[in-house]
Formats: sequence, C-alpha cells, structure tokens
Amino acid sequence: MIRVLLVDDQPLIRSGFRALLDIEDDIDVVAEAADGHEGVELARQHLPDIALIDIQMPIVDGIEATRRIAADPALAAVHVVILTNYGLDEYVFDTLRAGAAGFLVKDIEPEDFLHAIRVAARGDALLAPSITRRLITRYVTQPRTRPPGPGLDELTTREREAVALAAQGLSNDDIAAHLVISPHTAKTHINRAMTKLHARDRAQLVVFAYESGLVVPGSG
Repeated sequence: MIRVLLVDDQPLIRSGFRALLDIEDDIDVVAEAADGHEGVELARQHLPDIALIDIQMPIVDGIEATRRIAADPALAAVHVVILTNYGLDEYVFDTLRAGAAGFLVKDIEPEDFLHAIRVAARGDALLAPSITRRLITRYVTQPRTRPPGPGLDELTTREREAVALAAQGLSNDDIAAHLVISPHTAKTHINRAMTKLHARDRAQLVVFAYESGLVVPGSG
C-alpha cells in the first residue's frame, strides 16, 4: 500500500486529488494539510511514502516544508513530490535542490498522475518528462564560475557516466542500453553514486550533475 500525504492550501485541489487516489486499491491517503508547517508535522506523525506538496502556501511554503522533511533523518523514506500550477515555475528547482523527488503540474492527466505516484513510491525521480528537463536547463544550468562541487572525484568513471545520463532523464533501462550493461548494473552504479554523494534520491543526483559541471547545458 502506498501511503500519501496531501499538502495544499486549496481544499478543492486536495479533495480532487483525494477522490482520484481513494479509488485505487494500492494507494491510501493518510492525511491532509493546508500549509507546510502542518504538512511537516503530519509527515512525522504518519510517515507517508509520498508527500504531495504545493509550492505556494501560507505559514510555511512548499520549499521550506520540503527542506524540513529532507533534513529530518526520521523522514528519510518520505518522497516529496511538488505540485505546481506552472510547468516552468521558477520555484520548482529550488524545491528539487531542497530535497524533492520531482514535481507534477496540477493539470496532469489522471492516469499520468497515478503512474507518477507509483514511480515516486519506488524511489525513482520524476525527471524523465521533457518539461522537467527544460526546467532544469533554465534554472540550474546557468553559467557558473565556481569549481566543480565536492564528491565528483569519489565517483568511478562508470558512475559518472550513469549519473550524467540520469541527469538527462534516462531510466535505468535506458542507461543500461546506452552503456551496454545490464539494467541491474546500471541501478548499482546509480545507487553507489547516491551513497557516495549522500543523495536522497535520483533528483538530487541531477542537482549534483549540473551544479558540479558533470552535465552542462545542451549536453546529451
């Protein structure tokens, strides 16, 4: 059973998502919150698999709520998925940097929404859609003068290659095909890289890949 926490200040939005999720046999909405502070408290109380969090909310916004969840070791298993009205919301990447596993646009098709919940529950980042790659290119890959971030030298050549491909939105199967290795080996490279870089999930690997210079705008 996938346990979901809904955090949005608009009751109509919450009720719409809840109605969609409640009819699924493998998904259970365990709690709802109208602001980020309440959302973090309910996350600690219920330990959901997925926290669906809106960006713009009163008291505590989605970025700070995500940051608090990501910083709490007791919530390490909670995957934050950001809800936004705009595909290129300038705040989305700030939330990915804060520790979110990905984001969804609120006008997403129901079947795509349900698929995304299950993808996030598996621990996979919601980074494959082209809209996410465009956002990352726009808000993450601006020219930077600082040197590559720490940790890059900790990765093997294969791990660097796997992380770079993951940053371009490729799945483990796609990475395996590109590197001519098995999907299991591709997953192993990604998991080892996450461990070495202390990344919560694949989304933070993408942040690292761009901020360290491993991937640059227009590459891939």
